[in-house]
Amino acid sequence: MTTKKTALAVPLAAALLAVAGTTTAAAPAAARTTPWHSAWGASPQAPTHTDWFPNWSEEGFRNQSVRQVVRAGAEGTELRVRLTNAYGKTPLRITGATVARSAGGAAVLPGSVRTLRFGGAATAAVPAGATLASDAVALPVKAFEQVTVTLWFQGPTGPATFHNVAMGTSYRAAGDHLRDTSGNAFSAPGDQSFSWYHLAGIDVKGGVRGRAVVTFGDSLTDGFGATPGTDRRYPDALADRLAGQGRPRAVLNAGIAGNKVLNDSPCFGESALHRFRRDALGRPDTGTVIVLQGTNDIIQPDMPQDRCTAGPRATAQEIIAGHRELIREARRSGVRILGGTLPPYGDAAYWNPAAEAVRNEVNTWIRTSGSYDGVVDFDRAVADPEHPQKLKAELAFADRLHLNDAGYRAMAGAVDPDSL
Repeated sequence: MTTKKTALAVPLAAALLAVAGTTTAAAPAAARTTPWHSAWGASPQAPTHTDWFPNWSEEGFRNQSVRQVVRAGAEGTELRVRLTNAYGKTPLRITGATVARSAGGAAVLPGSVRTLRFGGAATAAVPAGATLASDAVALPVKAFEQVTVTLWFQGPTGPATFHNVAMGTSYRAAGDHLRDTSGNAFSAPGDQSFSWYHLAGIDVKGGVRGRAVVTFGDSLTDGFGATPGTDRRYPDALADRLAGQGRPRAVLNAGIAGNKVLNDSPCFGESALHRFRRDALGRPDTGTVIVLQGTNDIIQPDMPQDRCTAGPRATAQEIIAGHRELIREARRSGVRILGGTLPPYGDAAYWNPAAEAVRNEVNTWIRTSGSYDGVVDFDRAVADPEHPQKLKAELAFADRLHLNDAGYRAMAGAVDPDSL
């Protein structure tokens, strides 16, 4: 199939189903030998301005410390931090970096601050288009413990590679605050953001776990609609559920709000086809990928058109052809791949019968074709049985397109642990 590359974006309600990235080769899972296991990750996006999620990506940073808090999804005796300059045009110069245990907000626990080094040096330059991992740090972490990464940029960074919809708060402050334990320096108005910057992942070693599950998708995976700052996205709920059943493993979120299967967007990242090898297969220990993609291909042509949402209307067969290519990529890398059915959005502003027919055709193929290694029926888990084109009212976010906390728990409950 010839992949279409066009601009696309999305206003608040539906724009939030997206993903971004550049393509990098991924070695077959069976051939990888590394002591590192994924504990957290985010899919990078090119710098862009969006009215619905303002961010600092276009301006970047200069003489500023950026403090970011994430939830580690796996335990380990050591960790490393991976930084990304995937969309940078020049090397990204890191003047200093630290990692610590979170004490809530921008504060960190005294005694837990560790300097990050890169090849033994406290400074680093991440080449344009590249990712750089820190040296191992002796900071033991537990699964679901919050970890804080602070980066100090003394010189100008230029526009920043970032992840727009973090559903958590990042902080910035003028000057070097790498080792501050209080969050006072980061409390000025305008110095909080709902995005992550230059942060690609956290890996751990020394713990015992199975291969990671990568949840690959759009804003339904990214978690828009969940309570901010509480880690209640569906991948978080799935990790909690597996741990509660005595089957703990890292569940990594590779969602990008607004993302499409077939077309790139200046606002919502490269298409699933273009970013899959990097964001889903390019982890140190991917074992299973759960794909939930296609809603934006269906819904965005019915939204007001701008630089973000622009793009051709996709047929069910074109979306299915895109899914088939993702399946082929996963199998070439020895990774198990599950297909998630597309949840309904019948009460959303841009629903129409023709688009519903496309959604149903795609879902029927996912359920019945046998193309995927297994099926996660998100649609039936959250749909109103009496009105299957709509979400259950008690699970729906206000826009009736996304889910609330209970809805994301229901999505996690649709995953059969034995299928992973």
